[in-house]
Amino acid sequence: MTSWQRTTLAWESPALLGRTMEVEVHGHAGARLVAFPTSMGWNREWEDRGMCDAVSDLLADGQLQLICVPSIDERAWYDDAAHPRARVEWHARFDVWLRDELLPATAERNPNPFVITAGASFGGYHALCFAGRYPDLVQRALVMSGLVDIRRLTGGWSDDVIYFYNPAEFLLHEQDPERIAQLQRLDLILAVGADDTLRPQNEALSNALWDRGIGNALRIWDGWAHDWPWWQQMLRMYVGGHD
Repeated sequence: MTSWQRTTLAWESPALLGRTMEVEVHGHAGARLVAFPTSMGWNREWEDRGMCDAVSDLLADGQLQLICVPSIDERAWYDDAAHPRARVEWHARFDVWLRDELLPATAERNPNPFVITAGASFGGYHALCFAGRYPDLVQRALVMSGLVDIRRLTGGWSDDVIYFYNPAEFLLHEQDPERIAQLQRLDLILAVGADDTLRPQNEALSNALWDRGIGNALRIWDGWAHDWPWWQQMLRMYVGGHD
């Protein structure tokens, strides 16, 4: 088994009202990949599920660094007892944590400017949402079996805040020429199974983006392809860019 450097970072987050956020960093150098867990997942999920092993040689060789973050989904989109507006407010705090705390903290230790977001299932939503909101900060997004439209979790509800955290809305109606140019430079990869219920969302987004001149790579895998063995293969295949 190839070995690589592992580091744990933890701090009380101002953006998240003092919540302690613990991050597992795998690898010592290379492109910084922010790895989002599945719904309500933990920071060791990618290692426990074999995702680190899938790219172990890249980690050991200093070509790639995985920054595995915990979720706060139980306070945000998966807090069914809360109104959707309260849920998105927590997600907005998470967004600020990623942008203003996580990326600078990891850049101090690894100044590689190439940033990738990646996640599977609900982690795919996070990878897509952050990259879509900040194409000036993210160069590649790998969305594996990802949720595209957050209204699936809000009973169809949206408002003037949720809109800006829902890729199915804000990406399709972007009007700023500078942001559109940045999105055109983003290497966006949408990998999803042919039999996955999330396939229509991914296809609709891909087609709509192409219609707006925003290129992306939609890759349809055979079968359901919505589980860790497939996601390991997708990560290995696309971490360096679409085929």
